[in-house]
Amino acid sequence: MYPDHTHQPTTQRAVEVHQPTPITPAAIHPAPVVPVHPSAVPAVASIVLPDGRVVTGYAINPMQPAPVAAKPPVSRAAVNVALGGVGFLAVCGGLILLTSFIAALTALIGQLIILAAVIFGGWIAVQVFSASGHKSGTTVNIRRAVIKRNKFYG
Repeated sequence: MYPDHTHQPTTQRAVEVHQPTPITPAAIHPAPVVPVHPSAVPAVASIVLPDGRVVTGYAINPMQPAPVAAKPPVSRAAVNVALGGVGFLAVCGGLILLTSFIAALTALIGQLIILAAVIFGGWIAVQVFSASGHKSGTTVNIRRAVIKRNKFYG
């Protein structure tokens, strides 16, 4: 195998041979015959070719395509956009009512403050002007005083 004997010879292996085991059928049963109604058996058709040969076989009905689901007249996306718009309008209406309520409340508080100022101011005016009409109380006469060296001589 190797003429120069520089390589070591390869070791030879024993060859194993596997023989297939034949399968013997336990019993051969003929296929069961299923009774078929005569109207279910397709008709046999014969066709004569241009060269004179006759081809006989069963007629095959062409396959019908699956029916296409009818599309709705309005798409789902359009319905979703419309519903979102209705919801947005409802929220905006609520916000407008809320801002109107806040504006009315602010005006009411402002008017109450003005009313309180008018009433309180009127009460003070009555107190001031009614005090000048009364002559009761302590009367203080201020006369000319002399101040010498940070001392008051009155």
